[in-house]
Amino acid sequence: MLEPLKTRWHRDELTLGAWCLLPNALSAEMLAKGGFDWVLIDMQHGCMDYELAVNMIRAIDLGGVTPLVRVPWNEPGIIGRMLDAGAMGVVVPMIQDADDARRAVDACLYPPAGRRSFGPIRVGARDGAGYFASANERVAVIPMIETADALANVEAIAAVPGVDALFVGPFDLSIALGLPPGDNDGEPLFDAALARIGEAAKAAGIATAVLANADLTPLRARQGFRMISVVTDAMVLNRAAAADLARTREALSVGL
Repeated sequence: MLEPLKTRWHRDELTLGAWCLLPNALSAEMLAKGGFDWVLIDMQHGCMDYELAVNMIRAIDLGGVTPLVRVPWNEPGIIGRMLDAGAMGVVVPMIQDADDARRAVDACLYPPAGRRSFGPIRVGARDGAGYFASANERVAVIPMIETADALANVEAIAAVPGVDALFVGPFDLSIALGLPPGDNDGEPLFDAALARIGEAAKAAGIATAVLANADLTPLRARQGFRMISVVTDAMVLNRAAAADLARTREALSVGL
């Protein structure tokens, strides 16, 4: 059984992951076998439906790393279904305040810590009868901080019992700050927002997480982030295809 990510975060370990936007179980399995600590299925902006997401979780399990899911919304039905399918952590978008964070915790954890309904059909097949006893200690609850309201309430969100990490959505957060979507390092508003989120998480004894890339990861690690997405499947495919095509055209132009 894999060590829970949140246990590793409590030891201040850096965990690196890959992000799945494409609806394909085979590519998810390949990413899982690439040496990452976790692979996330993005059901908010990705192109997969529920049935395919279940098979992608199974494929990530085959790769031997932790499967995570970003759900479309802070809604207990879909959160519960993804956990029952085998997700070991849930990233919840568009959290605005501590009440939203409590609802996310309630959806992720079994009583008395939360209100999750018991019915672990697929994850029970994977983990056996012992799943229930350890689920609350293994499942990571990860609200996103990506709006002006969330930033204003970040200390209260971080302090909600059951929250394990704060996930920075740099694109939506930038838009909320009046900046263009993207990583706006060097812009005082953006830098101050990241610092405030990090301080809130540190005060609450939890981790910070972020969507990044290979070039940006060293900076994010120095800033204290302990859950960092290094690549997306779409980015890897686009870059590799473009690079191979460019090399091929260059070789053909020399040979002609």
